[in-house]
Amino acid sequence: MLTAGLALHTDKYQINMMYAHWINGSHRTRAVFEAYFRKLPFGNGYAVFAGLERIVHYIESLRFSEDDIAYLAKQEEKYKPEFLEELRQFSFQGNIHSMKEGALVFPNEPLIRVEGTIFETQLVETALLNFMNFQTLIATKASRIRQVASGDILLEFGTRRAQEADAAVWGARAAYLAGFHATSNMLAGEKFGIPTKGTHAHSWVQTFRSEQEAFDIFAEVMPDQVTLLVDTFDTLKSGIPHAIATAKKLEAQGKRMNAIRLDSGDLAYLSIQARKMLDEAGLDYVGIVASNDLDEGTILDLKAQGAKIDTWGVGTQLITAADQPALGGVYKLVEREVDGEMVPTIKISGNPEKVSTPGKKEVYRIISKGSGKAIADYICFPEEEMPPDSGKLKLFNPLHPYMRKNVQNFEAVSMLEPVFLQGELVYELPKLEEIRSYHNTQLDQFWPEYLRKLNPEIYRVNLSEQVWEVKHRMMAEFMEQHEE
Repeated sequence: MLTAGLALHTDKYQINMMYAHWINGSHRTRAVFEAYFRKLPFGNGYAVFAGLERIVHYIESLRFSEDDIAYLAKQEEKYKPEFLEELRQFSFQGNIHSMKEGALVFPNEPLIRVEGTIFETQLVETALLNFMNFQTLIATKASRIRQVASGDILLEFGTRRAQEADAAVWGARAAYLAGFHATSNMLAGEKFGIPTKGTHAHSWVQTFRSEQEAFDIFAEVMPDQVTLLVDTFDTLKSGIPHAIATAKKLEAQGKRMNAIRLDSGDLAYLSIQARKMLDEAGLDYVGIVASNDLDEGTILDLKAQGAKIDTWGVGTQLITAADQPALGGVYKLVEREVDGEMVPTIKISGNPEKVSTPGKKEVYRIISKGSGKAIADYICFPEEEMPPDSGKLKLFNPLHPYMRKNVQNFEAVSMLEPVFLQGELVYELPKLEEIRSYHNTQLDQFWPEYLRKLNPEIYRVNLSEQVWEVKHRMMAEFMEQHEE
């Protein structure tokens, strides 16, 4: 849960490469890496970037402790004492640029750019991807659920099914920044200021002589926070009638029951019947909460069946991203120092989608000044005088050259923010509420067809002609060198 003491939160091959560079004398060579993902998760039309806050804390506290050094000294590689002393003195001195948390992001565009010595840029890869991949995945899932439950209350209930405490706490944060309204996790509430919500378990009802007694005592203890779980025995014949009786007793005290909760059975049918029973009892103000392995698919189906549910408690399917439990983000070398000059480098692969795009790059979001909506994301080299302030900008798809478009009357918004410069933090971490607000403005910039759950329209991510020409030239040069 704490970010301090994570210098060894890395793969061993990172340490081995650092050692080999140190032995070779190349450990001070400058390098640029970019982190990105190749494919959108869940078949969604966008992803939601998250994880930057933890990355910032990780970089700030990145030091090798004496225990770390002692552990490394025992490894089978038999690292030289001088190398271990180098690690003892280590702190990150490079540059990091990043998307802002809550940003809508797309495949094959840099989300984070790391510049520094090969020694330091190699070390941070594993932790950076770990934090970015998980939190971006959960934030995307949460935003996807929000799209189908627009206007409803969303509660994150995933702690007990999460992959350990870190996933529960940081996953709750990722869900909240993407639009969920509260979490059941008290530690996440304390750590991040997320509103917390909870009802009671079936065991509360089973503890008493009767369901009615259990409901009444709960209401006596917390008369302003009464949500009753009504499916311990029989929802329609027992749970709801007893909840109505408790609600009437609260009314006599000038109080109002908040809601009932359904946690099993046919949620569509039960919620419709429950709404009818509550309304007939004059309790139209009592809401209906549903839980039980919900996700965006089941919520959409329940809505199509006319379910009368106001609040959704989403747990396992969200916190584990059950239908796609990994984002698959990668961290690739795009530029390196050769004879004192920075030159682009490319990764060639037998899988075309794995061929990297060489060179240090910037990302701009092209926004129509007329509609205020996003047209495309545009990737170019920092030294390019593009996107231009006026005139036309050519957007073309190098895989499908006929898919080209010239845009005018646009604003080019830089998406990569400076976070660390020469090892110094220059970015003020926003409050979580500010990130939620930023995410909402991001959603507002996109037409609904890019945001919908089913068959979303593909959003353009375009390379500048100069970036494409460098990539094409480097691929051609490689092929020439390896022709038989």
